[in-house]
Amino acid sequence: MKKVIILALALVAGASLYPASAGKKKDKKQAAEPVEEAVQLNTSSDSVSYTAGMNATNGLLPYLIQQQGVDTVYLADFVRGFQEVVKAGSDPKMKAYATGLGIASQVRDRMLPDMVKEFTDSPDSIIASLFYRGFTDALQKDTTLFTQGAADAFFGKKQREDKAAKEEKLYGPNRDAGQAFLAENAKKEGVVTTRSGLQYKVLVKGEGEVPKKTDKVQVHYEGRLVDGTVFDASKKHGDKPSEFRPDQVIKGWTEALTMMPVGSKWQLYIPYKLAYGNRNQGVIKPYSALIFDVELVGIVRSEK
Repeated sequence: MKKVIILALALVAGASLYPASAGKKKDKKQAAEPVEEAVQLNTSSDSVSYTAGMNATNGLLPYLIQQQGVDTVYLADFVRGFQEVVKAGSDPKMKAYATGLGIASQVRDRMLPDMVKEFTDSPDSIIASLFYRGFTDALQKDTTLFTQGAADAFFGKKQREDKAAKEEKLYGPNRDAGQAFLAENAKKEGVVTTRSGLQYKVLVKGEGEVPKKTDKVQVHYEGRLVDGTVFDASKKHGDKPSEFRPDQVIKGWTEALTMMPVGSKWQLYIPYKLAYGNRNQGVIKPYSALIFDVELVGIVRSEK
């Protein structure tokens, strides 16, 4: 969490551009703003300075609109806030206030939504008002409810537990389906199960050389989920076989390729631990067992 806060602080290094009065609508009864005196450019330095300021705004307006969500209707408020900060100079009170506005924007728009998403579908949820209160209490060293160390320990424990519960809820059935498939598949004729849990069936027996982990190999393949969904195939990338080293792919492939003689075609049945584990790979959900038809075409030898 501390790293996230530090990142947020770094992202608002230019937070002094935030207006002290941003977002406030103008009171119709409010006295008219004093008119700024006309600018006079009497020397070359005057003109250089003025045009340098104009030049510095290149790209700022799209940034304010697209990245900061500033409504151009309130652009005058932005300018007023900018002027207040500039006039304050190095006043530490104004610097702290302006930075607080910037940090609040980052926490509200980035940090909090990410945290809410992380705990969605878990036993707990993030309540915005209490999140903000914990944030400000920590900054003010208020230890009425938790010391910083106790808060870090409690949150870290719940974060790990809730992540595990969320994964079980979302992907437990997927893991169980893969394990059930592999248990039944192991009983089929011709299927070999290695010590690691990898299963394979020899479709075509090759007679060529067996590659090492660091050899570049040429392979035709098709990958499927246990429900038959095809998620990738070498033919999707052209007619030529794919080329890579066995130590550059998932563990199940590494093990199989370093047992296959060139010319072989095997069907691999790979447990999730030898595939992508708990990582989400789009169509391949966490804890997915995978099936591959793999044909080892050859080993690429570098020319000397």
